[in-house]
Amino acid sequence: MLASELLPILKAYWPLFVVIAFVGYLLNNKFYKGLNKYPGHPLAAYTNWWRFFDVLGRKAEYTHIGLHRKYGDVVRLGPNVLSFADPKALKQIYGLNKGMTKSDFYPVQQAVAKGRRLQSLFSTTSEDYHAKYRRCVNGAFTMSTLISYEPLVDSTEDAYIRATNELYANTGKSVNFSEWLQFYAFDVIGELTWSKRLGYIERNEDVDGIVKFIGDFLSYCAPIGQMPLIDLLLEKNPLKLQLERWGLNKKVFPVTKFALARAHERKDEMAKIREVGVVEKPDGRGIDLLTKFNQAAYDHPEFMTDAQVLASCTSMILAGSETTAISLSAVFYYLMKHPRVYEKLMKELDEAAANGTIEDRTNHKVSWAESQKLPYLDAVIQESFRVHPAAGLILERITPPQGMDICGQHIPGGVIVGCNAWVLHRRPEVFGEDVDTYRPERWLEAGKEQLKEMKATMFQFGAGPRTCIGKNISLLEMYKLVPTFLRNFEIELDSPTGQWKTHNAWFVKPNDFPTKIRPRAVPASV
Repeated sequence: MLASELLPILKAYWPLFVVIAFVGYLLNNKFYKGLNKYPGHPLAAYTNWWRFFDVLGRKAEYTHIGLHRKYGDVVRLGPNVLSFADPKALKQIYGLNKGMTKSDFYPVQQAVAKGRRLQSLFSTTSEDYHAKYRRCVNGAFTMSTLISYEPLVDSTEDAYIRATNELYANTGKSVNFSEWLQFYAFDVIGELTWSKRLGYIERNEDVDGIVKFIGDFLSYCAPIGQMPLIDLLLEKNPLKLQLERWGLNKKVFPVTKFALARAHERKDEMAKIREVGVVEKPDGRGIDLLTKFNQAAYDHPEFMTDAQVLASCTSMILAGSETTAISLSAVFYYLMKHPRVYEKLMKELDEAAANGTIEDRTNHKVSWAESQKLPYLDAVIQESFRVHPAAGLILERITPPQGMDICGQHIPGGVIVGCNAWVLHRRPEVFGEDVDTYRPERWLEAGKEQLKEMKATMFQFGAGPRTCIGKNISLLEMYKLVPTFLRNFEIELDSPTGQWKTHNAWFVKPNDFPTKIRPRAVPASV
């Protein structure tokens, strides 16, 4: 009876009911969990579509900087999303045993193999899974293992210097420097992971289209990660994954396909390691990561399966190469844009060679140990990290059910919170009033306490137990290549007054700074 009376009303006034429901939805978002007290873009409180389209615009890092400078330390980015700019929030959000978990932004970035997601250290949202996984592979990434990887990096550096001479320095051709640096980073990852360069340097091309794939993949993940439900509909819906498991849909991520092929080439060797757990160090070369991952499978057979080994290898390609290439691009770009800094760094390198701090080697290579004795080099790299951190979005975490206090604010449970390195790295009270200026000297002029605070605020590798596990490998590559490359070549932007173009696809990638490279007469070492 009631239904028969209501049906005509609904049919007659359904547009009104739709409008009422929509307005109710928007108001619920606006006042959700009391977050309406936090300022932000006027649309951010009502819908996640605002941050979706902001990220799709590829300049979200500047949006976040602008919002925090206008509204203060806590800014609302979505109905259930808060961004924090106070450096004290780092320990509170990312510290150990805070009860935080990663948001659904991260599983969007999981690769897929045979219809199953590959949970990596980076993409898993399970803290228990992450802790077990990290215990298995952590030994491969500690600072103490750096020395064992150095011969592998040296091998790629030699190939890179030769190729740079042949293709650019001796021909006068300009180089797409960001792409050329990414080719280097990919081949280093090949050497470190499989003891085999991937062929980018020798062929001077995007092997198997993997660079393009990663660029397109991250460009998809950044905006879709703001509304992860879309990924469940487009790429990781249960039907699609089941068809892959049945073999009816044989789509494989190019990165996954590549990693599987490299593992297949050494399957007998890896099977022996899993059986007897004996790892013998090859003469003069480091033990690669594929070997270490399989050694971990021998040591932890209850957890480290084929899927974890594969996920570890694909993560090296996806994250390890992209972020290092971006950071290298930032170092060289800012050096070319600041001739005074460039000249000062070259003076330090030449004096170090003259006084024996840097030994004379093939292709004038600089060792990791030597690079740690070059204070201005360190200041240049740290300042490049500060001005252009690779990640350009907040690193999202979800508050525990009981809620928690962050910088004096009680945040309810289930709220997405996070910090953006681009915002943190521009705090005047930490880094000085000239935070928008590239000035390496700030790292040398700072007193002991200020320097400690500056280093504690740096967020380019994340913070806490989820700090990027490949941090030390990235630092090894950078601290070796930057001085080695500069000792061999002179570099100059094609257009010294031009500005590079960047593209925030989660990682803020430079796309356009063509560069001239010339051979350099290297002063002799003692």
